[in-house]
Amino acid sequence: MPEVTLGKSHARRLREMYRSAGWPCQDIVEIELLAAGLLERVVSRDAPETVRVTDAGIAMIAAQAVRNRSAMSSHEALVELIARDMLRAGRIAWRGISLRAQVPGATPEAPPVWCIAKPDVFSIRNTTVETYVEPVVHEIKVRRADLLGDLKIAAKRGAYCDLGECWYVLGNDAKGRPIGDPSEVPPECGVILMEGDQPVVARRAPKPRRTALPFGVWMSLAKATPVRGLDEGVQGLLAPL
Repeated sequence: MPEVTLGKSHARRLREMYRSAGWPCQDIVEIELLAAGLLERVVSRDAPETVRVTDAGIAMIAAQAVRNRSAMSSHEALVELIARDMLRAGRIAWRGISLRAQVPGATPEAPPVWCIAKPDVFSIRNTTVETYVEPVVHEIKVRRADLLGDLKIAAKRGAYCDLGECWYVLGNDAKGRPIGDPSEVPPECGVILMEGDQPVVARRAPKPRRTALPFGVWMSLAKATPVRGLDEGVQGLLAPL
């Protein structure tokens, strides 16, 4: 019997089954989980058949949770590093802000479609001249599977490019190797690789289509809290003196 390859859909189903009454779905995901011994059938004469997560299934749920927390911690650390790097460059930065953007319609004749983009880091120059703001998007990836899945979503990339200059920041795997090659990232985006804790430009991003920002984006920025400046709060340390 061939070995079953388990993925995110299997881990998600296990979590759903653990929280539910165990009513069977009777689909291929459930069959593969049963075959792998992560689910088991519960047959009773007085009640309909159900399925239950086995001890091995609970162990898989716990292991997946540990991996997710580790990846999230790595992701958040790299997001923070890039945001701080933008502050050092004299820019104003936001983390995880939701912004309206436009992407092309389904056909060349169709009008553009509005969508919500949520880049990991969005920054602008600290300037009072509207056409000098130079908006930049940084999308952070620390897992190869997430990178490959993200690169398949052209609309997401298009929304980022509509907002401004778009960069992909690729973290390193457990062996210190980049999770992707710059050639895998479409040419409309720049690529940054990490050498230790130092971001290094592997390929520059093309100049963005816009130099100013739409009114709706300005309103979103005005309502959001930017990343705190590197020297904020320092003045308070002088009070005892």
